[in-house]
Amino acid sequence: MLGRPPLAAIVAALALAALLQGCASRTTPEAALPTLYLPLTTASTSLNTGEARDMISAYRGNNGLPPLRLDPDLQRLAEAEAAAMAAADRPSSSRTVRSAVGRLGYEGADANLSAGYHTLAEAFSGWRDSPPHRSVMLAPETSRMGIATAYAPNSKYKVYWALLVAK
Repeated sequence: MLGRPPLAAIVAALALAALLQGCASRTTPEAALPTLYLPLTTASTSLNTGEARDMISAYRGNNGLPPLRLDPDLQRLAEAEAAAMAAADRPSSSRTVRSAVGRLGYEGADANLSAGYHTLAEAFSGWRDSPPHRSVMLAPETSRMGIATAYAPNSKYKVYWALLVAK
């Protein structure tokens, strides 16, 4: 025959329940969001480059194109370009950046440069809906990419984006 649980067991169970409830109430809404929806509008958040590559590669796959791979050198160039735009508080010319990246030896270099998108989902949607930006993501001859953001707290845009692609 089972008896009632001892008082100590009841108190321990209630304490554990209270502790778990306290932990659950301290989670932020952002913690529950997939990273593509996380706002990049603070210095403590950063772009998930693997997720960005996967999103762009899936889009390419849906259009019959091969995936892109992250290239460490293009990644560093994208980071430098995003930081330069944030410092200047204005987007750069994609033509100028494309030429500069090409002069560094990257064949078929192209760029999506923008500002004001606060999440990866917003940037991807904006690029997909813009014919010039879409053509960069869907360039059939490209196989490598670098993608970066830079946070500019005093800018009206807040976030600058650089996507670089090449053969």
